[in-house]
Amino acid sequence: MAVDGVDLQVREGTIHALIGPNGAGKTTTFNLLTRFLAPTAGSILFRGQDITRVAAARVAGMGLVRSFQISAVFPSLTLRENLLVALQRRDQSCRVFWRTTKVADQTARRIDELLAQVGLSADADQLASGVSYGKRRALEIATTLALEPDVLLLDEPTSGLGTEDVMRITALIGALKRKKTVLMVEHNLSVVSSISDTITVLARGRKIAEGSFAEISGNADVLSAYIGSEPIQAHA
Repeated sequence: MAVDGVDLQVREGTIHALIGPNGAGKTTTFNLLTRFLAPTAGSILFRGQDITRVAAARVAGMGLVRSFQISAVFPSLTLRENLLVALQRRDQSCRVFWRTTKVADQTARRIDELLAQVGLSADADQLASGVSYGKRRALEIATTLALEPDVLLLDEPTSGLGTEDVMRITALIGALKRKKTVLMVEHNLSVVSSISDTITVLARGRKIAEGSFAEISGNADVLSAYIGSEPIQAHA
């Protein structure tokens, strides 16, 4: 059983990390929450509304939007064009042949705002294939933000990044807490310890601990699930 009776609550306006060894059920939990998978038991509530059987596209439209482990951007488009695609998807303007100058100007301003928010203004007209992997991850977060979500689910946002890019993405996610709720799967414990308000630990599909980093890092079940004996430490 990939996810076995996981009871998870994410408080609005917080950063909530979901951690655990490989195969713990973290990504499966994401797939259930965003309705990419149908649960065989239990229920999923979003702001009190039962979304257990709601289609994935509708869930995203309600404000529950996710990223994936592998960067998913259009490599042959510029960063600006990638964001244009996301904005057109949100407001359905991709179905409109004629657009007024006013609407086009509003869209351009919103793209500039999103690029600035994730620190990519200088790369706006670069092809996505021509920027670093870290910048592509930042672009993916920007395209997610373009959908104006209430809750962002980030699946291993710092995976495969070098130290400098990890710092960039960590700072970006930390800044999101002012306006968004974030649930993230993350293996880098330095990232988790520095920005998370609450951490839930999974092992073999079950929740074994939850709390602050200080609370979970000394938990005997967590230590056993990860390495067996030594306390968990986050190295900068």
